[in-house]
Amino acid sequence: MAEKETKNSVGNNIPKGNKKNPGGAKFTPKFNPIYIYGILLLAFFAINYYTNSGTPVETSWQEVKNTMLKNGDIAKIVVVNKSQSDIFLKEGSYEKYKSKLDQGFGSPAKVGPHFFFTIGSVDVFEKNLESAQAEFGDNAKVTLTYETRVNYFSEVMGWLLFPLIMLAIWFWFYRRMSKGGGGGGNIFNVGKSQAKIFDKESRVSTTFKEVAGLAEAKQEIEEIVEFLKNPDRYTKLGGKIPKGALLVGPPGTGKTLLAKAVAGEADVPFFSMSGSDFVEMFVGVGASRVRDLFKQAKEKAPCIVFIDEIDAIGRARGRNPNMGSNDERENTLNQLLTEMDGFDTNSGVIILGATNRADILDRALMRAGRFDRQIHVELPDVIDRKEIFLVHLRPLTLSEDVNVNFLAKQTPGFSGADIANVCNEAALIAARKQKTKVEKQDFLDAVDRIVGGLEKKNKIITADEKAIIAYHEAGHATVSWLLEHAHPLVKVTIVPRGKALGAAWYLPEERQITTREQMLDEVCATLGGRAAETVVFSKISSGAQNDLEKVTKTAYSMICYFGMSDKVGNVSYYDSSGQSDYSFNKPYSEKTAELIDAEIKELIDIAFSRAKDILIKNAEGHKQLAELLLEREVIFTEDMEHIFGPRPWGKKKEEDNPLKEDDTQPTSLESEITKV
Repeated sequence: MAEKETKNSVGNNIPKGNKKNPGGAKFTPKFNPIYIYGILLLAFFAINYYTNSGTPVETSWQEVKNTMLKNGDIAKIVVVNKSQSDIFLKEGSYEKYKSKLDQGFGSPAKVGPHFFFTIGSVDVFEKNLESAQAEFGDNAKVTLTYETRVNYFSEVMGWLLFPLIMLAIWFWFYRRMSKGGGGGGNIFNVGKSQAKIFDKESRVSTTFKEVAGLAEAKQEIEEIVEFLKNPDRYTKLGGKIPKGALLVGPPGTGKTLLAKAVAGEADVPFFSMSGSDFVEMFVGVGASRVRDLFKQAKEKAPCIVFIDEIDAIGRARGRNPNMGSNDERENTLNQLLTEMDGFDTNSGVIILGATNRADILDRALMRAGRFDRQIHVELPDVIDRKEIFLVHLRPLTLSEDVNVNFLAKQTPGFSGADIANVCNEAALIAARKQKTKVEKQDFLDAVDRIVGGLEKKNKIITADEKAIIAYHEAGHATVSWLLEHAHPLVKVTIVPRGKALGAAWYLPEERQITTREQMLDEVCATLGGRAAETVVFSKISSGAQNDLEKVTKTAYSMICYFGMSDKVGNVSYYDSSGQSDYSFNKPYSEKTAELIDAEIKELIDIAFSRAKDILIKNAEGHKQLAELLLEREVIFTEDMEHIFGPRPWGKKKEEDNPLKEDDTQPTSLESEITKV
């Protein structure tokens, strides 16, 4: 027999059975505590309605005397609690007052009481009643009784209403604070783990193929996944699976993406949570969540537990600014250390951590047996950037002039997240210009947008200020072009971007170590703007603030960190372990501090003099460059070559580039993207 089908509101056929209800079985709602609250609320209204049903109609003594007593319609009067008189009508008189008594659901019962009124005092009421009876004779004779009534429901509600309101407010706040708990907000689940579990039913689709670059990091991570899939290959040789691996690297380099790839590749349950998920305002909650996390992990072993931003709870103990306080974060860390490698063993539970602050982590957390491996995820080099670009260029509609090698060379120092942002910004820029394809210039504009900020062409700048900015930026360009170790220029502009009034783009050489000569040339090129102002205008401006900040930091690093000073010597005052974050003393004496200050000043003064000499010797070229910049607002490498000639040492550096293809000719981009 064909399966029965129904139609939804759109008209689509829907089979009677579905994944959650196979075969169209009868749906049985689950029990929910809110049902109890609803039943109690309905019971409250029912009791209230029942107790208040048949309420007599309010009247006055004048009406009772002049109408009811006078006509002999009252059977009896009951004085209740010495404050209220209830009037009971005779059976034959009920119809006369039916119009007044008809109050709908609240109409008084036929047996009464039918009316009531408030009396001032019992004595006065009795005198008034006697006077009325004497006046009206036998018709006014009624039975007068007295009653004392207690409304137990009102008494109980009066005592319980305020505590119930306070309890409801407390319960609401507690639910809000514990909403992230593993039990969905139950107050008893505030100490439960908040980890998201990915297993066969909720598998992550990310794979290692989607992680471009990071060859070494992927190799170590893939080995852990392979161990979980084929443990016999390693155990038969006596090997043991690593208990933990820590992913370390700058932001945006792909640490979390690697973890997602592990979740997608490993055929085991995957627990994912952030370090901040352990932290709570209640004492002991963090440690409780750690215990619950590892309890769940042991039940599902073999499995992987991923803790992102582990430095939130892994900071070295004893270095918290809260001097000696009972730190909840330290209690959480102690519990984490015990669970990872304590008295009880965790067989089959692998811990993955990610952080960009490995220097502040506790040493006990970093030791072998807890995190056996530290996997460094560094910024991608030019080859890795090419692979990352090929991944993010897949969904874009590209023009033929887009060259992936050129894009990789134009983005030194960019992380994987930055490259993804470049591709997205390029697509947005092309769409803003109503193009059908993303072109090479769109990518260049996207890089400028990310590095320098948004152009502000409407910013008000006077002619004098514009001249100072032009000569300042031309000074940078001139000095950097004529120094061997300075970074080659790409573009100079005096169009304001972000907070900067002008900017120069350079293409830094990708190197692993930097020599003293290279750093001195970079300092000299950075001071080219201030030197240009001094040589041309014989005055200086505040526009060199950022340059001076960079120069000071570079000079300090050369002398205090890299030992590049003859007088200070081959010493380094840099603490790479990060153990002195909260120390109040310098690692050197006051005499050495004076020597360091003198060396920094001398180094900067020499570089500044070099920059001025270069500008004086090449004053004509500097002036041509500044005038061209004032005219066009933007100049490129071709303009520098036209004025100063090509750099003789630029060709040698180009030959060392790993990507030697011609950047001006587009490569077979579609085939490269398909290949990746």
